[in-house]
Amino acid sequence: MSNIPETGRTPRVQIRLVIIQVLVFSLLLTLGGRLWYLQIRNGDEYTAEAAGNGVQQVVQPAVRGSILDARGVPLADNETRLVVSASRTELLKMKDDGVGVLTRLAEVLDMKAKDVRDKVRLCDAKTPQPCWNGSPYQPIPVTDEATTQQALTIRERAEDFPGITAEPTAVRRYTAPAKAKTAQVLGYLSPVTDDEIQKAQDGPSPYLRSDQVGRSGLERTYDKELRGKAGVTRYEVDNLGRVMGEAENDPAVPGSNLVTSLDARVQAVAEYELAQAMKTVRKETDKITGRKYEADSGAVVVMESKTGRVVSMASQPDYDPNDWVGGISGKQYAKLTSKKSNYPLLNRGIQGQAPAGSIFKVVSASAAVRAGYDFDDRYNCSSSYSLGSQTFANFESQGHGPITLGDALKYSCNTVFYRLGHEEWVHDGGIKPKKDAKNWFYRTARDFGLGAETGIDLPNEVKGRIPDRQWKQDFWKANKDAWCKEGKKGGSYVQQIAYESCLEGNQLKAYDSINYAIGQGDVLVTPIQMATAYAAISNGGTLYAPTVGKAVISPDGKTVHEIEPKPAGKLPISAKTVKDLDKGLRSVVEPGGTAAWRFGGWPQDKIPMRAKTGTAQVYGKQTTSWFATYTDDYTIVMTISQGGTGSGASGPAVRKIYDAIYGLDAEGNQDVKRALLPKPQTALPKIQPDGSIRAPKVKPYNPAPVKPEGRQADPEILVPQPAGQPGLTGSPATTGRRP
Repeated sequence: MSNIPETGRTPRVQIRLVIIQVLVFSLLLTLGGRLWYLQIRNGDEYTAEAAGNGVQQVVQPAVRGSILDARGVPLADNETRLVVSASRTELLKMKDDGVGVLTRLAEVLDMKAKDVRDKVRLCDAKTPQPCWNGSPYQPIPVTDEATTQQALTIRERAEDFPGITAEPTAVRRYTAPAKAKTAQVLGYLSPVTDDEIQKAQDGPSPYLRSDQVGRSGLERTYDKELRGKAGVTRYEVDNLGRVMGEAENDPAVPGSNLVTSLDARVQAVAEYELAQAMKTVRKETDKITGRKYEADSGAVVVMESKTGRVVSMASQPDYDPNDWVGGISGKQYAKLTSKKSNYPLLNRGIQGQAPAGSIFKVVSASAAVRAGYDFDDRYNCSSSYSLGSQTFANFESQGHGPITLGDALKYSCNTVFYRLGHEEWVHDGGIKPKKDAKNWFYRTARDFGLGAETGIDLPNEVKGRIPDRQWKQDFWKANKDAWCKEGKKGGSYVQQIAYESCLEGNQLKAYDSINYAIGQGDVLVTPIQMATAYAAISNGGTLYAPTVGKAVISPDGKTVHEIEPKPAGKLPISAKTVKDLDKGLRSVVEPGGTAAWRFGGWPQDKIPMRAKTGTAQVYGKQTTSWFATYTDDYTIVMTISQGGTGSGASGPAVRKIYDAIYGLDAEGNQDVKRALLPKPQTALPKIQPDGSIRAPKVKPYNPAPVKPEGRQADPEILVPQPAGQPGLTGSPATTGRRP
């Protein structure tokens, strides 16, 4: 045992404890002071610096799904191109904001330096195209058409091109098989806007700033399915933009493929024949104006009669949707949106509106039957029809005497329908309508689907116009103030018209209903509306909502969502009346009919053809050509604005489209091997194990030479005769209306 007393160690221990306490207290004081310095004295400064740190994302765009025709032929897909991009973040770190780099880049790419600088500037309300609408942290594409040599030059001279990359990237391609552009149906892409990003934030499919979005056509309608999901890599960056680490990585998911009901071969024929018909008619002279026909626009729709599926839709003038790929130039954009080029972005199959002319007579004949007239009764096809001091005549004042409604379709007799339209106007009360007025002629048009959207799966379809009493009232209310201000009793012709419209522009007059009965006046229809109506007559009475999309197939091919045809209603007539119309339209292509000269040699016993010609007058313009036809399989409607007569301008082109579809020669002999689509395509294209679709080849369209034909005018042109002719007083004579 130790002899040292225990109390001898106490002072040392106490000293050590005191020293430790002093050290701990000093450390705490130092830490507290430092904490006060950081959080209080310099708190604002460090808060601002911390705010500069954050997470930035770099996007790997998803491969957009392909758009295919019914056999699997790509109409829009993707190809690998060398894309040269610029990093705006890197350029702005340079003393000259990257101007020198962009100038050198322009020399390598054979571009103007200004064009390159414009590509990388950010879009805002004051900045015109071209500009970049995406994230400034995202590489901005300068061109997607770089050559291999240009890409190698940029990579080998990396020190001269900081912030510039040249990488292979999947880019949208519109393939135009057999030269079929299918432009207005396919549509085009452009970068998403800030407004769209804001609106879609809370939705099921939010946009990223790098997204390319469908702007029209199928690209817009099926954008969500085609777009897929972009991959996003998130990086932590400091306030100087330096990457501090990777935070998160979401891989890209490719978009689904869209199979359509279109046939690339038929589309090629339709586009070619429409363009050729317009080119041909421009060489001919309008007998009324003495000028060459302008034929400034046109459209054709080919539809499956039993389903409403669209096999082809062509519109002129057209454009190349590839112009939008990689960013459209200011010059190209101005051309596509100018009046001089007649607005080629418009899809005139669903947006082109014009009076229907005589193809509207199937509606008027149906309305007459609903009003109590018998289809097979006799109606006087006189050479002219008078109303007050004005006389309306058949073409060349030709009359056919008492005929049935079927014959009135065959000969396109205007005066039969003038008389019916006038009688019904009187029966409904004239300018003072009865409370129980049936308005059969106007109701029937709406029941045929006119004056409303058909529901086709393409954006921006227009409704057309049925000028009934309600429309008259609404139109008068909208224009009354201007008419009353401009109008003057006893003034100029324009002032007198405005004066009369001010006083009674809301009244449905007798001449309104007379003109309306033959598809003239204020009525407006679209090609897709008339194709839908004629297809319904073909299939027995079912109106379908037209469709272009046929199926959506997932990238791996395992999920197939078929888009089934949807009935939209029934024609408002009995099965017997449908058959009567069908018989009357069949007679139009037989001897004596207005379209017979265009269907010489047609195998009517094997492939029954029905048709109706139409020539519509448009105020201030030359006549609009209409040609509506159908077989048991297909309905084809063509129109050419300022193109003259129905069978004269549109007839040859429609005949050639049918010849190509069914494989017919000029004499009507059929070669099934040459037939493009003798029966509608029902099966979907076969999907390969990897999810791809093996596409058949599409041969170029080579039209057979056609012997020149004599020209014949359609007998449905509305020709007002000079005033002073004997007029009608009171109600016109009854012509068969049942009580």
